Amino acid sequence: MDYGRFIFERDKKAREAKRKQHTVELKEVKFRPNIGDHDFETKVRRADTFLKSGYHVKLTIMFRMRELRRPENGYEILKRATRKLEPVAAVENPPPDRLSGRDLSMVLKPSN
Repeated sequence: MDYGRFIFERDKKAREAKRKQHTVELKEVKFRPNIGDHDFETKVRRADTFLKSGYHVKLTIMFRMRELRRPENGYEILKRATRKLEPVAAVENPPPDRLSGRDLSMVLKPSN
């Protein structure tokens, strides 16, 4: 068998498989632990539009300095956002039990 032909066929199959694969689009919405009610509603509305468009949404809580002493504030914001987005979203990756680093995040997927 011709080795060049073998390489060509192998690469052709790889290109074909790559063309048929489906990639998951991920959008991120960032919150702060001491976010105001109006800002929270605006960001949740933005996440809602992403979810209705078919994107997965990563909700991230960014902590700074003394905010790291109270990670439960971040968990509370994620719970509030999950309750607001419950009709259009399902939790794909829940937040970890312990905070690692300065960020706390979870991923939501469209529930349709």
